[in-house]
Amino acid sequence: MRSKSQSPINLKLILIGFFLVFLLFLVLRSTFSPSPPQQTHESLDQSSAVSNSSSENQEIEDQPSSSSSSVACPSTQQYTCNKISPSLANALVHYATSNVTPQQTLKEISVSLRVLEKKSPCNFLIFGLGHDSLMWTALNHGGKTVFLEEDNSWIQQIQSKLPDLESHHVIYDTRITQADELMEIGMSNEDCKKVTDPRFSQCQLALKGLPQQVLETDWDLIMVDAPTGWHDGAPGRMSAIYTAGLIARNKGDGETDVFVHDVDRVVEDQFSKAFLCEGYLVEQEGRIRHFNIPSHRARLGRPFCP
Repeated sequence: MRSKSQSPINLKLILIGFFLVFLLFLVLRSTFSPSPPQQTHESLDQSSAVSNSSSENQEIEDQPSSSSSSVACPSTQQYTCNKISPSLANALVHYATSNVTPQQTLKEISVSLRVLEKKSPCNFLIFGLGHDSLMWTALNHGGKTVFLEEDNSWIQQIQSKLPDLESHHVIYDTRITQADELMEIGMSNEDCKKVTDPRFSQCQLALKGLPQQVLETDWDLIMVDAPTGWHDGAPGRMSAIYTAGLIARNKGDGETDVFVHDVDRVVEDQFSKAFLCEGYLVEQEGRIRHFNIPSHRARLGRPFCP
C-alpha cells in the first residue's frame, strides 16, 4: 500500500503524462491530416456554366406561390405546420390543471384506444359523463361523441365548464336489488331475444326513453360506464348493458365495439356475458371487457348470441 505522503505527487505525475500524450496527439493530427481538395479553374467554370443554364428553371421551381404567406423550410427540416385540434388542446389544459384523473387505468384505456386508433373519427356513444369525458372526445376528434348521464345536475355542472360536450339526461327505473329478477326475465322472455328498436321492445330491460337521435345513429363504439351501480339503491347497469347490445345489433351494417367497465362487479360481469354474449367477447383487461357485435339487420335470422 502506498503512503499518504507519496500519493499526491504520483497522481500529479500521472495527470501531467496524460496531458502531454493528448497534446502530442493533437499536434500529430493537425500536421498529417489531409487538406480538402481545391477546385480547379476548369471545374469552377463548368459548375458556373451549369448553374447559369438552369438558373431560370430553378428560380421558377424555388419561388413560393404569391398566394402563400408561409416560409419554406430548409430541405433537411420539412415540417407540417398544423394547428392542434381544439378538443385536444382543451383536454391537455384540463388534465394538466386538474387533480382528478379518469377512473380507468392506463391499460384499461388502452383497450378502447386501440379501437379508436383504427376507427376514429367515428360515432362513439358513452353511458356516463365523467372526468374522462373530455379525453374520449379528444381521442375521437372529428367524430361524434355523445354521453348519456343519469344525474341532470351533474350534466349542468360539466356543461358550465365544458360546453362543447354533448350529453343527454337518461332516467333509469331499475335498482340493483332487481338484478336477479331482471336476469331471469331477460333469459326466459323471448321478447328479450328479439332485435328491435328499444322504443318498441317488449323486453323489460330495454331503455325506452333514449333520445331519438341516439337511436337513429349507427354507433361504431359504445362504452357502458354508467349508471351508478355500487350500492343497493343505485339503478345499476342492467338496462344500459342490454340496450347497448340492442343498439349494436340494430346497426345498419358492419360491427360495433362495445366496452363494459367495472366487470369485477356481479351485475356488469353477468349481464355483459348474457346479453353482449361471450361468443362476441374479444378481450378483457383489468375491469374492462371488450365485445365486437355484428349487425343483425344486415343478416336476418342471426341468433341473438352466436
